[in-house]
Amino acid sequence: MGEKNIEEKVMIMKHNNIKYSSSSSSSSSSSSRFKRVCVFCGSSTGNKTSYRDAALQLGQELVSRRLDLVYGGASIGLMGLISQEVHRGGGHVLGIIPKSLMCKERKAEMARHSDCFIALPGGYGTLEELLEVITWAQLGIHDKPVGLINVDGYYNDLLTFLDKAVEDGFIMSCQRNIIVSAPTPKELDYVPMHDGVVAKVKWEAEQVELHIALQTEIAR
Repeated sequence: MGEKNIEEKVMIMKHNNIKYSSSSSSSSSSSSRFKRVCVFCGSSTGNKTSYRDAALQLGQELVSRRLDLVYGGASIGLMGLISQEVHRGGGHVLGIIPKSLMCKERKAEMARHSDCFIALPGGYGTLEELLEVITWAQLGIHDKPVGLINVDGYYNDLLTFLDKAVEDGFIMSCQRNIIVSAPTPKELDYVPMHDGVVAKVKWEAEQVELHIALQTEIAR
């Protein structure tokens, strides 16, 4: 079942100039304490087949755990592969697509609709999204798990940087555990390792809006 079939089942909603693209092959509820997983990944498939394989494997893992997918809404690259795989397996897909260049609002909406975050290989956008949700956890804005699929050592340098930042006193050692990593989706520990590190703050829309307003004010 390809991209065309997904688009035929798509439902579009509009809110605050953001487009929500929702599709599902079947309706099912998850028995997991997680219901929706936000995945950050590239709009390109990269130069290695292992990156594409990891996206498909993560999609299959979400389906097997009966978890919904929240993602950036693109139909190309790793984003397209994982969304098609989840849909093909009968899972529910929520794509949040910006109608204009309002990246902060888009990321806040993706986070609001998700119970945890997972990053696959990607470029600048993926890295920026990943680091922002880690920072939000550090600040106590959320206590949702953050996972990294380190395919073929793609993120080795990033993990080395984080360890160096801890060593040199820029990141607290307990905050280093905000992010967990694994080489494959099956090996990723879906249990948060930073309980007690951040404040237990319930995620509410007004909190996200306040965060956006503060960032806008700082940028002026």
